[in-house]
Amino acid sequence: MNSSVTFDINCRQCERLAHFLDEVKAKHPSYFCKPVPAFGDADARLIIVGLAPGMHGANQTGRPFTGDYAGVLLYETLYKFGFATKPVSVSADDDLQLINCRISNAVKCLPPDNKPLPAEIATCNQFISAELKLLSSGSIILALGNVAHAAVLKAFALKAKDYKFAHAARHTLPNGLVLYDSYHCSRYNTQTRRLTEAMFHEVFASIKSEL
Repeated sequence: MNSSVTFDINCRQCERLAHFLDEVKAKHPSYFCKPVPAFGDADARLIIVGLAPGMHGANQTGRPFTGDYAGVLLYETLYKFGFATKPVSVSADDDLQLINCRISNAVKCLPPDNKPLPAEIATCNQFISAELKLLSSGSIILALGNVAHAAVLKAFALKAKDYKFAHAARHTLPNGLVLYDSYHCSRYNTQTRRLTEAMFHEVFASIKSEL
């Protein structure tokens, strides 16, 4: 996968996000504080799409879902189902590797309060769109949450009314790709039991059997 086509680490197209990253960098000089690149196998047949980097997670470490609570369940699950060499992602330079799996985000930069604006989601869609269009037919996309789900549909110019988001939903897309949905593995969702470990594992069991 040619990352130069799908990603720009110096992107500052969203003024609000660019200024926010500057502010966070001033407070936390050691933090990554740039658009966060996708992580994993370049030829993966499973791509996981999250929402956006977390303040003290991907925005700090430079690797999706690494360094904060949201990544705990995700990486444990990836390891359990054979998509990762270790159950914990510590930093961007540890020796964890993903197997036939890649993790990306609908929005590449940290948004204030974890809430990107619709215009920012739309602007950033060019990057996730380019990534997804390199997938081979029969590959699987897992959208974590409704924003990621909507970003995937936008990437392929598909209508939301034809592919409704629901936990554990499976959608066959016109281009031969398959889209699975899951509630996001955020601290809020797991602590309120909106998403349980068993529910998350069920989605991955379905994906694993299909691959």
